[in-house]
Amino acid sequence: MSSHGRDTTQAPRIDLRTPLSLRSAFAFPLQTREARREVGWLFNMGHRIQMVHNMQAGVSPWPAWRGYGRLLKYGTVTFLGMVEYYLPAIVVGFVAGWRGSTVLLIAAALLGAGATVAIPGYMSHYCRRFDAREVFHPASALRRVWQGGRTYWHAWGITLAALVISFVGLLGLGVGFLVTSVWFWQIAGYSFGTVFSQRFDLFDTIPDVRR
Repeated sequence: MSSHGRDTTQAPRIDLRTPLSLRSAFAFPLQTREARREVGWLFNMGHRIQMVHNMQAGVSPWPAWRGYGRLLKYGTVTFLGMVEYYLPAIVVGFVAGWRGSTVLLIAAALLGAGATVAIPGYMSHYCRRFDAREVFHPASALRRVWQGGRTYWHAWGITLAALVISFVGLLGLGVGFLVTSVWFWQIAGYSFGTVFSQRFDLFDTIPDVRR
């Protein structure tokens, strides 16, 4: 028990307060037996939200695979946010194809790239209180990305490296990809969660953990 009365016996060796590096990010989803059991489950997006929330509240990220309805809700909210962010690119891309316009096609690609960059800007803030208002606000997400600076792009480098490695799972008749893809997504959640939780001090002194 810590001096503040918080039980730290379940604190992970690698969490959101750990300096972000390729080694810490790659090891994060595999550091405990409990963590390895949760690699490969469905409702992956909601699972990542709960996992980061647990760490922001100062407790172990695992177990996070509890409450299927709740995980589905978190995953649905964040997915709808992604739809909102990508919608302009989808619409412009559709018009570009219909009119055969190269200029509009380039514009659609730029809008899609902007959406991809902005999305991590709302994930970590949504994890803290599960407040959907954090999701549907592209301007705030982009501002946070800008404030993330070099560490944000460092997180992207780690995430892309993990993405490439995750395709090794396809060698096992594709079945292994069910595991390696979730390993990748946990690394992505950990990496961006670390950047934004540290940058904006998203750690709670009074945990609101949905166990």
